[in-house]
Amino acid sequence: MFSTSDIFHIASKKEFAKTALKVFRHQYENNLVYQEFCHHLNIEKGNVKAIHQIPFLPIQFFKSHDVVSSQEPIQVTFTSSGTTGAITSRHLVTDVSIYEESYRNAFSQFYGNIEDYVVLALLPSYLEREGSSLIHMADDLIKLTNNPESGFYLRNYDALIEKLIRLDNEGQNVLLIGVTYALLDLVEKQKFNLKNTIIMETGGMKGQRKEMIREELHQQLCDGFGVPSIHSEYGMTELLSQAYSLGEGVFECPNWMQILVRDTEDALTYVTAGKTGGINIIDLANINSCSFIATQDLGKITGNNAFEILGRFDNSDIRGCNLMVL
Repeated sequence: MFSTSDIFHIASKKEFAKTALKVFRHQYENNLVYQEFCHHLNIEKGNVKAIHQIPFLPIQFFKSHDVVSSQEPIQVTFTSSGTTGAITSRHLVTDVSIYEESYRNAFSQFYGNIEDYVVLALLPSYLEREGSSLIHMADDLIKLTNNPESGFYLRNYDALIEKLIRLDNEGQNVLLIGVTYALLDLVEKQKFNLKNTIIMETGGMKGQRKEMIREELHQQLCDGFGVPSIHSEYGMTELLSQAYSLGEGVFECPNWMQILVRDTEDALTYVTAGKTGGINIIDLANINSCSFIATQDLGKITGNNAFEILGRFDNSDIRGCNLMVL
């Protein structure tokens, strides 16, 4: 049995590697989908001695299979957003407290005490559907602030504008978490000059606006909110951990999460830091599903557990990962 203390108290690369190999063996033995995937690649549990030898499950499997490494009942099912009729990902979570421990610890690692903030959430497209892991996290963080000023905003922009200006003028530390298109909508209604507010975009236009390159997007948001930098959250339905960027689009992982970058032509080999490839994620908080996921994102490692996201594979559902073999 695993204790989450094995995961959330990792303090070194050596500890991470040791724990990742333990998690791999656990999931190989207890996750039939992952085990079958490993067998298809002719990879046996006993032959995996290092992180780079661990097989990474293509993220599309969460659309077609029940990816579970536990016999416990499902407590909550997180689902991805998608266009009408599209197949969405399903993350079957047997212990939601692990997710809560993950994002609470990560917030503390990157931002300090949650009670020092008012958290405002502008997440309309997420609020309007069921099963969003982002809404679960934002709702919990709002409650943990113990501040009645914290809360969700759907499309009531006027009330949010008034609150942002008032709290900022009062010197209150504010974290505004927003879906990208809604933040752009907000600064089109009101130009701000915020001194005590962090703006965190969670990515995605959700079909509401044309996609923009990060530099252009962040410049518009910086100008609109009057802030020097835009923070970002990198997470997804299939993960129980997030990486955070405190500016310039460079993300850092919490201690129990790690990024590897695979060659776009050979998914079983890795490129060196600074070179672009497919993002593979080790998320040890995913102990009860799969901790080793090959995403459809393109990016590069920029430093010690830091990375940039540069885009997505073209036609990603077709050729985003050449490991789609089951």
